[in-house]
Amino acid sequence: MKTRIAILGYGNLGRGAEAAIARNDDLELVAVFTRRDPSALKLRTPGVPVYSVEKAPELRDAIDVLLLCGGSATDLPVQTPEYAAMFNVVDSFDTHAKIPDHFAAVDAAARAAGKVGLISCGWDPGMFSLARVYAGAVLPQGKDETFWGRGVSQGHSDAIRRIEGVLDARQYTVPIPAALEAVRRGEQPELTARQKHLRECYVVTADGADKARIEREIKTMPYYFDEYDTTVTFISAEEMARDHAGLPHGGSVLRSGVTGWEGEHKHTIEFSLKLDSNPEFTGSVLAACARAVHRMYREGMTGCKTILDIPPAYLSPRTGEDLRAHLL
Repeated sequence: MKTRIAILGYGNLGRGAEAAIARNDDLELVAVFTRRDPSALKLRTPGVPVYSVEKAPELRDAIDVLLLCGGSATDLPVQTPEYAAMFNVVDSFDTHAKIPDHFAAVDAAARAAGKVGLISCGWDPGMFSLARVYAGAVLPQGKDETFWGRGVSQGHSDAIRRIEGVLDARQYTVPIPAALEAVRRGEQPELTARQKHLRECYVVTADGADKARIEREIKTMPYYFDEYDTTVTFISAEEMARDHAGLPHGGSVLRSGVTGWEGEHKHTIEFSLKLDSNPEFTGSVLAACARAVHRMYREGMTGCKTILDIPPAYLSPRTGEDLRAHLL
C-alpha cells in the first residue's frame, strides 16, 4: 500500500519534495495545494491535480500525509498547527530557538485531532540533530559543535525576502576555517556564533527602495543575523540569475570527547553533508519522514513528534529482515 502524499507550497522545497516522492516506489503524490493561481503551476508528475489551499479540508480523506513546504519565518508557525488539526503533517521548521513553542502548538492540535505532526525535519534540524544525539550518547563527556556551509540558507534567504522593498535575496552561511580546524583537532574552544560563521547576503531591491533601511533590518534581525558578522551586497536581478541560481549547502556536526578512567583517550566524531541542492535534499528527508509518519499513525500514535522520536527502520522503505541482513 502506497503512502498518499500531498504538498502544500510549490516553491523550491515543494518542487524538491515532488522529485523525491517520484524516486520512492512506496510513495505517491496525489495533490498539490497552492496560494497562487492553480492553473499557473506546471508539475513534473503527470496527472497530479493542483488545488487552491482552500480546497485542502475537502480532501483530507484522500491524503495520508501532508508535506508543508512553506517558510519558517511566517508560514509554518501558522500552517502546521492549522493543518495538524486535519491531516498527518510533516514540516521543516528550522528556527531552532522557537522549536519548543512550535512543538507545543502542533502537539495540542494533532492530539485533539488524533493525528501525527512531525516538525523540524530536514538536515538541520533533522539529520544533524540525530548526529548530535548519537554522538553525545556515545561520548557523554565531550562537546558538540555544528558548522554550516558554505551554502545558501533557504530560511534566511526567505526571511530577507519578507522585508519591504526586497525583490529577491540569497544568504550564504560561511564557516570560519580557523574555528572549524580547531574543533577537528579536539581543542574544544569556546566559540560564539560570531566566531564560527559569517553571513553573506546578496539582495535585489525594488526601484527607489531604502537600501540603508533594508541593510539595517537584515543585520539586526533576531534569530537570523543579529549575532553574526553580516555583509549585505545589493545586486541586480541579472547578477542574481547569473551568479546565484544554485542552492548548494552542507556542513558538519562534530563531537570531541574522552574515554577511559582518567579521560586519557580523546575521540572526535564528525558527520558531514555536501549538498548540490539544499531544497532537493531537504525534500528527500521530508519524503522519508512522511513514510515514517504514516507508519506511526497506523500504529495509533498521535501528537507532535520530531526525527528524534522516529525508529530508524520507520524511515526506510526496506523491510526489517532486509535491513538486518544488509545494513545492520
